[in-house]
Amino acid sequence: MQVRKDWPQAALPANPALGVMQKSKCSKCGAKAVIFRDYEGVALCRGHFLRSIEKRVKKVVRKHGMIEPGDRIGVALSGGKDSAVALHLMNMIVGNRPDVSIIAISINEGIRGSRDLALKKSVELCKKLDIEQHTFSYKEEFGKSLDEKVKEMGLGKDDVCGLCGVSRRWILNKKARELKVTKLCFGMNLDDEAESIMMNYVRGDIPRACRLGPVTKYSTKRKGGDMFIPRIKPLRWIPEKEVGLYARLAGLPFRPKECKYRGGLRVDVEKALLDLEKKHVGLMFTVVNTFDRMLPGIKKTLDSKETAIKKCKICGEPGSHEVCKACELWR
Repeated sequence: MQVRKDWPQAALPANPALGVMQKSKCSKCGAKAVIFRDYEGVALCRGHFLRSIEKRVKKVVRKHGMIEPGDRIGVALSGGKDSAVALHLMNMIVGNRPDVSIIAISINEGIRGSRDLALKKSVELCKKLDIEQHTFSYKEEFGKSLDEKVKEMGLGKDDVCGLCGVSRRWILNKKARELKVTKLCFGMNLDDEAESIMMNYVRGDIPRACRLGPVTKYSTKRKGGDMFIPRIKPLRWIPEKEVGLYARLAGLPFRPKECKYRGGLRVDVEKALLDLEKKHVGLMFTVVNTFDRMLPGIKKTLDSKETAIKKCKICGEPGSHEVCKACELWR
């Protein structure tokens, strides 16, 4: 996938190198192209590119039944490009439906130098779209910010992502339930999903792999799993670079820089997949598509082995042990 070299780089992820346009005119209308999709062999102008993303997301939402009558959808809004695009597109899809409502849920992890700007951008976007926003923080829920916890535990960069991910998911699920949300929407893109699939494979973590997919409700079907809120991922078929370009072209406010704590296995897997994608165009689509075809069989194999969901004896939230991972880390 190649993007115009003169296009603002704030629209794009920092890691992938920008390529040189192979075609300067849109394959559909002859107007000036903004992107050339290697995996499709077409160049697209601004209008056709935006419509192609919107069409693909609507198709994914419809195909997997992500929206149902009576839904109250909570979009996890971080202030980055992915969640901004997810909120914008979900609002475009359900904004006029009287039987479906949408809110934004933001988490302030307490990361000096980055979260203030990200949260400012999220507030700006919600005002622009006239969407109700709820913001919670690590400080309020756990008594410490992420920065304070990292310093207290003496964690290296590669260890912080795991701690933060567990903590953020715990707050999102808890607050979504309290806000009577029926679906939690995340902005995971194609690259994110391919990385998660490969990470679980490398770790040999098959049970965790069952929680992936376009609609994540595997745990909700287990005994005691009614406290989990199902998750939907409408952007999982959109490459990360295209999500960034869409955010910029659509004029959405977002923070372009990555989290300073981003590290660990995900970064290594990301680099490997990007390198393979350059040599084998469309590989990430293949990784995700193949996994989706395997997922029903994986779930069937594990169904008989899964135990009931337990309630944490400290916080009362659902988990697989007597004490949930969040309480183990923070309490």
